[in-house]
Amino acid sequence: MRVIRNPDELPGLFQAAQSEAAAAFGNGDLYMEKFIEQPRHIEFQILADGSGNVVSLGERECSIQRRHQKLLEESPSLQVTPEIRRWIGEKLCATLSSIGYVNAGTIEFLMDEDGSLHFIEMNTRIQVEHPVTEMVTDIDLVKSQILIASGERLQNILPAKIEHSGHAIECRINAEHPEKFTPSAGKITAFHTPGGTGVRVDTHAYAEAVIPPYYDSLIAKLITHGKDRQEAMSRMGRALEMFIVQGIYTTIPLHRRILADPDFQKGKFDTKFMERFLARGSNRAERKGA
Repeated sequence: MRVIRNPDELPGLFQAAQSEAAAAFGNGDLYMEKFIEQPRHIEFQILADGSGNVVSLGERECSIQRRHQKLLEESPSLQVTPEIRRWIGEKLCATLSSIGYVNAGTIEFLMDEDGSLHFIEMNTRIQVEHPVTEMVTDIDLVKSQILIASGERLQNILPAKIEHSGHAIECRINAEHPEKFTPSAGKITAFHTPGGTGVRVDTHAYAEAVIPPYYDSLIAKLITHGKDRQEAMSRMGRALEMFIVQGIYTTIPLHRRILADPDFQKGKFDTKFMERFLARGSNRAERKGA
């Protein structure tokens, strides 16, 4: 992939990318698309039954990511207006109904600096971050997916009117070093999950469980819900303090730092947030060492 910032660069960079693609994949075909400098990653959750009925359950904000791997998600997005939510939802429902799509699904977009959305891809399955949608809609997506597969229609699965309530945040708790990001396999010697109002933990882990080095490093999802984003963040901060995992490294300390970051708290972020966030941490460490 090459970023072309002026027309004079096009011939040389096009040839370089074409040669690289042909050598790596045996196919030098290329396509051009708009480059978005500071995008936000926005995705919409849908459900579709076998009778052509499709419903949009709103969006999730997934811009907090490292090397294109999501770390933290929330719903709703601060940047999606009611007008955009309604317009995109209607377009998605009409399009997916016309092709006969059946299942849960997630349609992913990049949001430009001017608020316009650019399609990336559709994931024809449930997503890791589906709990934040469940928390703001009170709809069990996994149960709905199973019922759809058994032939049920959406009108028999969902309430007559879908209500969105409050704000939800999910932190992915990975078995990784919170600063080096190296995998951390081994035995969990202590495991205590937080609880309380608006707190949910999805996990397979437990004390004495062994985390192998062969699979995805995700060991838990911590989700909080509040009447607004501030309350959801407050509950997440408290829940992260209460979440105890010993014997292996986890990303819990990283999430604490993200929650405390002023730009995150103000909603001022894009998909490059973690690069700037980690660079600030490195600079502080260097000044402290000096």
